[in-house]
Amino acid sequence: MEAPDNLGMPTYEFSVTLRAGKIIPRQMRSIELFAGAGGLGIGLHGAGFEPINVIERDSYCCDTIRHNQALKVEAVLDWNVLQYDVRKINFKQYEGKIDLVSGGPPCQPFSVGGKHRAFNDTRDMFPEAVRAVREARPRAFIFENVKGLTRTTFNNYYEYIQLQMEHPTLARRKDENWTDHHSRLERHHTSGKSEDLHYRVVTRVLNAANFGIPQRRERVFFVGFRDDLGIAWNFPSETHSLDTLIWEQVMEFTYWDRNRVAKGSRCVAPRMLERARKLQEKPITLAWRTVREALADLPDPEKRPRQSAEIWNHRFQPGARAYPGHSGSPLDEPAKTLKAGVHGVPGGENMLARPDGSVRYFSVRETARLQTFPDNYLFHGSWTEAMRQLGNAVPVELAHCVGRTVMEQLCA
Repeated sequence: MEAPDNLGMPTYEFSVTLRAGKIIPRQMRSIELFAGAGGLGIGLHGAGFEPINVIERDSYCCDTIRHNQALKVEAVLDWNVLQYDVRKINFKQYEGKIDLVSGGPPCQPFSVGGKHRAFNDTRDMFPEAVRAVREARPRAFIFENVKGLTRTTFNNYYEYIQLQMEHPTLARRKDENWTDHHSRLERHHTSGKSEDLHYRVVTRVLNAANFGIPQRRERVFFVGFRDDLGIAWNFPSETHSLDTLIWEQVMEFTYWDRNRVAKGSRCVAPRMLERARKLQEKPITLAWRTVREALADLPDPEKRPRQSAEIWNHRFQPGARAYPGHSGSPLDEPAKTLKAGVHGVPGGENMLARPDGSVRYFSVRETARLQTFPDNYLFHGSWTEAMRQLGNAVPVELAHCVGRTVMEQLCA
């Protein structure tokens, strides 16, 4: 579907935005690309960025966002959702109108569970993300992707992506392959020549568990600020740690007391006990949040189906089984990385491993909790489809943590 040059752009007058007859104070404006089910966008919105347009071509993801708008969910209520292919959008219409471009370019080319085609994969949307920056010229951008992008196998391409983001106006020529373009960018980068559009870019792999999310989920973030702004920025400091969790479980027992776990039901993995022997004192960080803590007030959908049926997206999904490499997430640790469920056994690692050795699939609501989506956020489609959306999402609280620090610098 061809996208019009003007995608429902609101009217601007001085420091206010006119939308649907309502005047609201000007906030930091953004566009969200490859929005998925909304994890990154909801987190950034909570940090103060007001999305002018939210662009996603997957119909199920768009249905999820629109369904929540119909339910008056505040997190997405004012979003202008556009179901378009970003390759057909002219981003020049946003120039001078937005502060931030954000998004998660499709990660299948770099996913550990994928075929690792990277730059040879037509699903690689990083070139479109760079084009959006080149044409819209935002004050800043935030892009994220799977940790697999940083694998040694993709090292050259990872560097290539960073150079494109730093020098977006040096676009790839029609007759130029990516390696030649990479070399040209390197020559320009080391020449000291300046161009009219240049970004200072920093990247880092962030583990969501280290920021209070009850899941071990690593994503690589690319954050850039337009050079003319003179902004100095760094990624937020980690606030939580495994060592503090181990200390509270093994040394102080405060974790068990806080969660009212009887002595006979306390289970600590041997690897955790081994690590505990090396600890000399309690760390100053907070403890990693665990599956037990995240799901404490939700009834077990297998054992209490009636109570669970009263909660959105909280139904028991049968068929879970453990096998080598897919053993589920222990109750008293952060969840393992939740998957989209398209590789191997459906559901993969999206299981709870109980202390008694039994396993069951996480419900959609439980998975949403582990991804820190709002409890009133409903996922559209079957269990498999909802888990696909959640498995591809950025934890909302992690996006908020990064977005808040970017907002602070843009407002300074």
